[in-house]
Parts: sequence; structure tokens; C-alpha cells
Amino acid sequence: MPQYILALDQGTTSSRAILFDQQGRIVAQAQKEFTQLFPRPGWVEHDPLEIWATQAGVAAEATVKAGQNGRSIAAIGITNQRETTIVWERRTGRPVYNAIVWQDRRTAAYCDELRAAGHEALIRRKTGLLLDAYFSATKLRWILDNVPGARRQAEAGELAFGTVDSWLVWNFTQGERHITDVSNAARTLLFDIHRRQWDEELLALFDIPASVLPEVRASSEVYGATKTTVFASKIPLAGMAGDQQAALFGQQCTTPGLVKNTYGTGCFMLMNTGPEARPSQHQLLTTVAWQLGNQPVQYALEGSIFMAGAVVQWLRDQLGIIRSAAEVEQLARQVPDSGGVCFVPAFAGLGAPHWDQHARGTVLGLTRASTAAHLARAAVEAIAYQTLDVLRAMEADAGLPIRELRVDGGAAANDLLMQLQADVLGARVVRPRLLETTALGAAYLAGLAVGYWGGLDELQQLNAADTTFEPQAERAGIAAGIAEWQRAVRAVRAWAADKVE
Repeated sequence: MPQYILALDQGTTSSRAILFDQQGRIVAQAQKEFTQLFPRPGWVEHDPLEIWATQAGVAAEATVKAGQNGRSIAAIGITNQRETTIVWERRTGRPVYNAIVWQDRRTAAYCDELRAAGHEALIRRKTGLLLDAYFSATKLRWILDNVPGARRQAEAGELAFGTVDSWLVWNFTQGERHITDVSNAARTLLFDIHRRQWDEELLALFDIPASVLPEVRASSEVYGATKTTVFASKIPLAGMAGDQQAALFGQQCTTPGLVKNTYGTGCFMLMNTGPEARPSQHQLLTTVAWQLGNQPVQYALEGSIFMAGAVVQWLRDQLGIIRSAAEVEQLARQVPDSGGVCFVPAFAGLGAPHWDQHARGTVLGLTRASTAAHLARAAVEAIAYQTLDVLRAMEADAGLPIRELRVDGGAAANDLLMQLQADVLGARVVRPRLLETTALGAAYLAGLAVGYWGGLDELQQLNAADTTFEPQAERAGIAAGIAEWQRAVRAVRAWAADKVE
């Protein structure tokens, strides 16, 4: 019977399952969107039970589509939206509150208080992260402090905390495994990435009982087997990584200096720095990339952009100027440029390298001649300009120019965006044959753990480059557009700083 690897890609807006064969090809896949909850301005939540139901559902659907059953699956790899925070009862498995999503800004003021009290340097030194509402610790504290009885339950050892990977493994094993991997642990503000363990000083700072924490494991090892009725037989759970680290692995950026950018809900650029946790001098994050079994932990520099594909979703869902995300390219191509319109999509603040959690989305330069096509063009340009900001910071930290950017994610299929990206960066943009590199990375991690693939050398032969975009535009025009973008970002940040309380 042929054997496959099942990758579960639990993202911010949908749950997906993809079955891969030994050549890294897709055999079957299934996807289901789930509800986005916005209870207050700046708040973003998901129903953890809906996350589990959709992920289990698409896992079963993809398997059935391939005409397979559990016995044909060699292992399962999980990759997930990172930082999103879930707390549940150990006895019942019932969540005590909705998942607080990575985009959520409710704890921004608390982060400001900690920063004013002088705690950011400690957090930065131990975790490699900035003090921001983006990460899990302040979300976890909010749940403990605002859900009636939650703190008492946590202190009694009755609650479990996890990012989405932990939640899925808990449910797949019916509560037998409460674990996470090093890449997800590194996104919580509670994990010392140098000692590779939960940190008592940080737990005390955020007032988090250690009893709620999952056990930290490698990104590629056998954790246990499924116990649910989703599959007819038990399947090894053998790979786990946050979505951006999984994409870095799926792009085969396994040697120091290689860089990838994922165009998903947000936009995330990572550079492999090898076994060295390199501190950033330019507002990037130092994070764990992955750990393969007992091998040394690998690290990465990361620049996070909060809004990329989500900008296109906003054009579709809130403004209604396109019917599907794919239509944005066609609409943007109706005009040669944005007609002076500049769109800064800071709906959830500005990420790297600005890290301004109070900035908000702004459209500048509108005239009576501005059309939906101009706004669509400005939205596509904004994704490219934000990526440029991060790449320049990464070049400065690395001390070397980046000549090639490997790209993936849904928006990487947009040829206009990819050409704009090459023009803006002045660098080659390389798009692989298979854009599903996040799921592919999770599959690789699981497959390596069970011997489905023999090692990194074998993986290098899979998922070759498909399309290369070289810079084409005249540099003077590009430079003018970059200058206008930078002016718009300054305006947005000034507007946020001048807010009257």
C-alpha cells in the first residue's frame, strides 16, 4: 500500500489538510474557512472548538478524497497560526474563553505599562522578541485575569495553555499529550531561546503559573499517535512547527543566509542564521527556526508584517470592490500606477521594522479621479513596500545584501505583486512550483522523524523553482514610489502619536 504524509495547516482564516507523496507532490487536499470574531475594535477571536472541528473535518476529507485510510498515512505534521492563545480545562477539554488571535490588540496598553517600567530589555534578551501585544503571554494573562475563576483554576493546576499546535495535539490524542515545539514556544514571551526552556523570571513578570504550560519538544520527532475517530487507525504525530518556520523549512532554506517571504494573511520574512541566535539591531525578531530530533536548534531572523493577504480580504469583504481575492490582480492591472493613492494597511498596527502598535490603517492621496482600481493597485504596492522595509532591516542585521528572495503563500500567485516586489527590492524573486510550502515544511518535518525521507539531501531534490522575476522597472520611478511610501508611513505614525486620550 502506498504511504503518504498528511500535513495539517491550521491558519488564521482557514483549516487545511494536504496529503503529500514521496516526491513532495500533492495527492489530495481539503480546506474550510472558519468564523472570524471581532467583539470590539482591535479585538480578534476564534472559537477553539470550530478550529478543531474544521481541522479534523478537512483531515478526514483529504484522506477520503485520495481513496485512502489511516493505514496509508505514515505520519502527520502540524503547522499553525502562531501566538494565538487558547486556554482549556484539563479534565473536560473545554476552552474557558475564545482563542485570542495573534492580530488582537487588547493588551497593547499593558505592553506600554511594562515597557514604561523598563522590562523590555529583559524580554528582548531572553526571548529575542519585542514587547508587543502580538505575542502570547499578555493574551494568556488577560484570560486568567478576565475570565471568572480562570486564575484560581490555573493556580490549582486545572487549566492548560497552548498555541494552536498544542490544542490540536491535545484533541488528536484525547488529552494524552500537552506539548508544543521549540518554534512555537519561542513565540510566547515566556521561553528563553538560549537555554531552550520556560523562564521563571518571565513567568513571574507576566504572573503566569507554570502549571498551565505545555512540554517543549523538537520540531521533528514522534510525539505519540492519534486516538480520535477521525482516522480508522492510529497515526504517528511526528512534526510540528509554527507556520513561518515550517515555510522556511519547506523552502529548503536550511543553510545560513537563505531568505524566504510568505505572503499569507500577514507577510513574514525569515532568514536562517544557523545555530546562532543573532540579536537584531534593526527591530527584527530573533526566533527559533526548528530543531530536528536531537540535533542543535536552528535560529532565524524574522520580520513580521501584520497585514498582507488580509488587505485583499478587506477589499473583498468590507469594501466589496472585488468578489474574490484572485480578482485584485485583474483590477489593479486596469491602471498603470496608483494615481497618487498610498495605502498603509496598519489595521492591527505596524509590525517590523516600525513596531508601532497604535498605528491604524490609512489611505492617503485620494482625489475625485481615484477609482477602485487605484485603491487595488495601492493595496498591492503596500505589500511590496512593507516587504522592502523588512528586507532592508534584515540586510543591515546580516551585514550583506540579499540578492534572492524565495516566496510562497497564496498572494505569491499574483504575478503583478511578484514583479512589483522584484522591482522594489532590486532583487530576484523566486517562486517554487508548489506554493504550499508551509504545509510541505510540516510534511517534511514529520516525514524525517519516521524515516519517510532519508535526510535533508533527499529533500533538496523536491519542489524546484518554477518562476523567477527579475527587476525590470526604471529605478528613478521606483525610488520615487518608495519615498512616497515612507512619507505615508511617517504620516500614519504621527497621526497615531497625536491621538487625544
